[in-house]
Amino acid sequence: MKVLVTGGAGFIGSNITLELVNRNFRVIVLDDLSTGRLENLKELKSKIRFVKGDIRNSALLKKLFRGVDYILHQAALPSVPRSINNPKASHDVNVNGTFQVLLAAHDAKVKRVVLASSSSIYGNRKHFGYDKIKFKREAMKAMPLSPYAVNKLVGEEYAKVISHIYGLKTVCLRYFNVFGPHQNPKSEYAAVIPKFITAMLKNSQPVIHGDGTQSRDFTYVENVVQANLLAMTSPQVGKGETINIACGKSTSLLELVNHLNRILHKNLKPKFDQSRPGDVKNSLADITKAEKLLGYQPKVNFVEGLKKTTEWYK
Repeated sequence: MKVLVTGGAGFIGSNITLELVNRNFRVIVLDDLSTGRLENLKELKSKIRFVKGDIRNSALLKKLFRGVDYILHQAALPSVPRSINNPKASHDVNVNGTFQVLLAAHDAKVKRVVLASSSSIYGNRKHFGYDKIKFKREAMKAMPLSPYAVNKLVGEEYAKVISHIYGLKTVCLRYFNVFGPHQNPKSEYAAVIPKFITAMLKNSQPVIHGDGTQSRDFTYVENVVQANLLAMTSPQVGKGETINIACGKSTSLLELVNHLNRILHKNLKPKFDQSRPGDVKNSLADITKAEKLLGYQPKVNFVEGLKKTTEWYK
């Protein structure tokens, strides 16, 4: 079977590509290398077809999607702060690009498209679940706080509508704070874990925006890879469902620093800076739907994933 990964040279996409190759799929990677890096695919060069191109190029998509069985759509301009600084570019890639991917997939009679979405869609809405813990569930009303979150929500809605009207099978995976190998720590929009690890490896204090009590459901990338492969073929999805992909456990940024100090044998205190606009205070996923519809269970817990990630950055 042939699988095309958009954004396949990026952080998550390259990890997905590696697993697909390991499972003997024929793989095409489409990436414009605006945020992805060929270095992420260096061990796979002879085993995949790489195409440098833009997901907004409908003629290219029409050509590439011919004969493809599944599309794992990871391409995006990521980052909440980036979308606040440049909302037009964020919208153009994340909304218009996703729309082009969905239309081209339908025209090419692709069996299914799995879309990468984001927990940022939920915003700061409080929702009480088990034992009064604040879980974010797919049925909650979306309350996006940034252009990026709106972009992802629009992508989900297009996936549902195109599935309903045109019959293209789609499923949307809402990722919660993914981390792991191939995540770029050098970008000005780098995520918190690679930023903290690389700073602390240099004996520099990690910088926390806010008071450090804000929490995240940090999810090791191997779990996200697993979810994509399950969503690709599960008979219980295909109508634009939205599904949380996470671990179902919450960690504050202060706790993150403590974990890294233990793993790296350091004793570094964080520095505190102003909170950033668009940042969500707390994020914790209910993953019941993923368990029921995909058979998903996180294989790597947060601390184990953190240890693997620090080894990769050393």
